[in-house]
Amino acid sequence: MAFKEKLLTVLPPIEVAGRHVKRYHVTADPAGIAPEVEKAAYAILPQLLPEPDGMPPATFVVLHRGGDTGAYLNAYSWVWDNVLHFRGASAGQPVLGCPDEDPTRFVRPELPWIGCVWELPPIQHERDAWVRHLLAPEVPDLKAYLTDSLPQGTTGDRS
Repeated sequence: MAFKEKLLTVLPPIEVAGRHVKRYHVTADPAGIAPEVEKAAYAILPQLLPEPDGMPPATFVVLHRGGDTGAYLNAYSWVWDNVLHFRGASAGQPVLGCPDEDPTRFVRPELPWIGCVWELPPIQHERDAWVRHLLAPEVPDLKAYLTDSLPQGTTGDRS
């Protein structure tokens, strides 16, 4: 099977467990991610977030619906000023320790993986936005960071 980019959708930020969460959804389906998968993913999200550390409480997530039975939630949280904390959850993918192929039954596999090729594009943008709005200015601007998202489109080359 030949590689094909997937659709990237940007949703408005939400607040979860006291953290501001920017949201990216990745899927090949033009209809987007099914509401029941989204609901299940965001239900496990609090378990993926780090404890407060005095930094602006900001996280970005990538919710990815695979082309098979899998669904994946990657939570990247800013900690310790300039460090990206990661935790992930998977559903519907028995090879990752999921109990079955149900894309709404998320578990937390303890794997040292940070994302697949379709899930990685937001990371560079979020790094640059964090520097631009929180590290470089004299006065950090969390609100500006939260409105600065990678544009919708595909997961592919944006240069």
